[in-house]
Amino acid sequence: MLTAVASLALAALATATVAAGAYLLRDLGPLPPRYSGPPLPRETVVSEMTAILAAEGITVEREPSGGIRTCHERLSGQHAPETVQAALKAAFERARSERGWQTGPDLGGDVLTLKKNNWTVTSGFASTPPAGLPAMVIVSMTCIDGDTTTAPTAPSAPAVAPAPAAS
Repeated sequence: MLTAVASLALAALATATVAAGAYLLRDLGPLPPRYSGPPLPRETVVSEMTAILAAEGITVEREPSGGIRTCHERLSGQHAPETVQAALKAAFERARSERGWQTGPDLGGDVLTLKKNNWTVTSGFASTPPAGLPAMVIVSMTCIDGDTTTAPTAPSAPAVAPAPAAS
């Protein structure tokens, strides 16, 4: 008798599990996009951020990206340590007010973030440099889902013709 009750309880539990699993695995349709708007070309983002920083007196240079089809760009430069934080904050505010960038995810601490379409831009405040040296400015730009809009294409391989048949 105890075995029959246990079997019945196990069957009820299995049925409930399958019903709950089917509910959880139902098709809800396509996932929403991970970003809004069309993807931005990397050259657009790099030139826009360089111009925004220059408007606040921060001169940066583009560092070489890691290779073909990487989705990461980096700008670096130096600025007067007394005003670097204020200049970076003003540049990020200018990007929001004049260029349509939005505040990005909160990464905590002294990290500034922006997002626009498929790109996220971050910059942080480095420690105070030794007296007499300029402060480093590093701005990292990362895109979502790869940037295929301006990535160089590999040259196509030359066609190989079959060798003539020996007669």
